[in-house]
Amino acid sequence: MELIRTRAAMQQRARELRRDGVRVGLVPTMGALHAGHLSLVERVRPECGLVAASIFVNPLQFGPSEDFERYPRDLAGDVAQLERAGCGLVFAPEAPEMYAPEARTVVEVRVLQDVLCGRSRPGHFRGVATVVAKLLHLVQPDVVVFGQKDAQQAIVLRRMLRDLDWPVTMRVAPTVRDADGLALSSRNAYLTPEERRQAPLLHAALGAAQRAIEAGERRAAAALAAARAVLDTGRLLRVDYLELVETEGLRPLEQIEGEALIAVAAFLGKTRLIDNVILEVRGGSVRETELRG
Repeated sequence: MELIRTRAAMQQRARELRRDGVRVGLVPTMGALHAGHLSLVERVRPECGLVAASIFVNPLQFGPSEDFERYPRDLAGDVAQLERAGCGLVFAPEAPEMYAPEARTVVEVRVLQDVLCGRSRPGHFRGVATVVAKLLHLVQPDVVVFGQKDAQQAIVLRRMLRDLDWPVTMRVAPTVRDADGLALSSRNAYLTPEERRQAPLLHAALGAAQRAIEAGERRAAAALAAARAVLDTGRLLRVDYLELVETEGLRPLEQIEGEALIAVAAFLGKTRLIDNVILEVRGGSVRETELRG
């Protein structure tokens, strides 16, 4: 396992790997790893000679009142997990190494960055797009993989890669869940026992909307009402948004047809959780599907 901490060393290693014809897959993370992150390694490993992961808690994607300072960090534990999963290189810079004090350049993906989570977290996706652009430049991967749990993030980055003609293949891995349906997230560790008991309501709400659509409902408002009824049973839940949108421009749907993203964000105490499901709806046919890179 190689552990690289500086941009210069990462660029040098990337040049060597490209010179030697090694196909590289990149798994960008903020650390505090769980099985969901490790599934990204599994997703990309069969098509690459080397899997590289980045571990970087990116200050640009945190708002002033968010949890940057307390976000869980365990570099040694994360590196050990990645090594066991078959990762061969970890790039783990510190913030001053990634962002010079005089840096003035950011990457924006207009419109897509301002809806859903972007409304509640202004500037978040600008930070995500900027750091991913830098990571792709430094690591020079052939393949990059993201998780569908962060579906809006994947859609924003897919648009960035297309718009900038980035020579990298993007993969999206399915959401990994606990036995009760809760999507794995590093922030789940913040939940109190009672909050944790109510957290699976997000997935249950998505399931209620999905069942309504499978039963023939094509009005987005009615499908969302079925989901909202489930969320309303959570005494501690405070819904941030619950929306049904198409997956290219994230525009709200009134009638459900084609590829539809049902997305939810809610607070349990101070912890904000997100979840989603993507459905392919064609006439009377409904199937759950995965986001395409």
